[in-house]
Amino acid sequence: MRKKHYPVIVCVVCSLMMSCTPQPTPPPPDGLSDEYYSGGKLGTAFNETPFAYEQPTPVVEDDPTLMLRFKYGEASFENEFSTDGVRGGLGPVSVRSSCLTCHPGYGHGKRVDRYRAVDYGNSYLLVVTDESDAYLSSLTGMPQTQAVEPFLAPIDESGISITWTEYTDEWNNRFPDGETYSLIYPEVTIAENAYRVPLEVTKNGVTTTVPYANVKVRLEATIGIYGTGLLDAIPDDSILAQYQYEKSLGYTLNDAKYDPANFIPEVDGTSHPGRFTYGLTRGTLQNGPGANAIWNITNVTRSNRTYHYITAAYATAMSQNAEIQATLGKTETEIYNYLMSKNLTAEMSDEDYIDFMVWHRGLAVPAARNLDDQTVQRGKSLFYSIGCTSCHRPSWTTGADDYSGDPMVKDKLPRYPYQKIFPYTDLLQHRLEMVNDIRTGWCRTTPLWGRGLSQKCTGASDHLHDMRARNYTEAIMWHGGDARYARDKYRNLSKEDRDALIKFLEAI
Repeated sequence: MRKKHYPVIVCVVCSLMMSCTPQPTPPPPDGLSDEYYSGGKLGTAFNETPFAYEQPTPVVEDDPTLMLRFKYGEASFENEFSTDGVRGGLGPVSVRSSCLTCHPGYGHGKRVDRYRAVDYGNSYLLVVTDESDAYLSSLTGMPQTQAVEPFLAPIDESGISITWTEYTDEWNNRFPDGETYSLIYPEVTIAENAYRVPLEVTKNGVTTTVPYANVKVRLEATIGIYGTGLLDAIPDDSILAQYQYEKSLGYTLNDAKYDPANFIPEVDGTSHPGRFTYGLTRGTLQNGPGANAIWNITNVTRSNRTYHYITAAYATAMSQNAEIQATLGKTETEIYNYLMSKNLTAEMSDEDYIDFMVWHRGLAVPAARNLDDQTVQRGKSLFYSIGCTSCHRPSWTTGADDYSGDPMVKDKLPRYPYQKIFPYTDLLQHRLEMVNDIRTGWCRTTPLWGRGLSQKCTGASDHLHDMRARNYTEAIMWHGGDARYARDKYRNLSKEDRDALIKFLEAI
């Protein structure tokens, strides 16, 4: 289906536009193998146009009520929030004013050379820590660089610098057959005077100042959002079984994530192992990245988030600012109490939030393409034989999908019970041991489904947590840790076989 639905009154205009508008892929023929249904029969969209990431699942499309909610939720994702109006509430500080800014074409975002929150396609979130990788407690986990007057952002983004540095690996960036490749990684600095809060970290209840020289800054790009409802439907037991299986093979995993004491709590008192974000910080989609991002990226409050996503250090700095006091005509105490209030008026209605979550859980996975092509089949065989599936597990089966956590969305979201899906991820954390690595060094295995359409849908085909890899070859050659064995086997393939493996990745 097309992404947009137009009223009957404009159907004549639509027909005139058909010749210049990309059309969806026809329905799949009977007898198509399961692997084409990347998101299962209930979660796959047969569409490979530039709108491929934006499609509803068949479950949503077949239910008029869900479809209407999906379209309303899509509007919350696509349109900018502001200080007032239909999508009012932005501020006093924010990471972005629109979700779409970070997810161009609903994808992962792209590599950029500068950090500007308003730049479309800048998918980066700042990661600011001390030398031990502890987040600075004076900043939020996702530091803001935008503010609503008269407030100031905690970080002045004009002081942020991104430099892309060339890296030479142990093989001098050359395959045995002589073909070369390039590797780059980002180095990020924030000028000391760009911080508008003190540099502090809190450990074991004790807050200390971090010397500027000890502050580390890295980048993390946004994760993919299509198909997250299918990942949400995988049973916890299946993920824990995968963890035990890989442990039995001797793989190095982040064991602490699979200790029940560290599972992520839900509002209904249950807890779950992490499955979302690079850091596995979210266990269900209902308490996941999108459910939180629609609040903490924009700072738009709702009935279960009646407070700002800010720190006490920031509230103190702003409340003590004489210009802010004069502009608002309020005292230091009044400004601080407003910023730190836990009882603010909800700016996003419950219905709008439910619509957003229907959209979020209702996004389909693009169907796989060209799997019967001989070269793609050769690439698939190589992908399996050299060990890539050790981490990029091809398929999972969803469970009953009977989530009972957040009462606000319970029984209102699309469900995907007992579907065989092909995300190509084990949903576990490994180390890739890259220079200027991700915070802590642990990173969830990225799902590969649909990534071959990234260039068409988003205008970029960058990979890895900070988008340092500009193509599949670079992404593979950055792999270290347990993945180095598969990387080395890939490196020693013939060029014809390397190309075939990549053609397979582009097909799934």
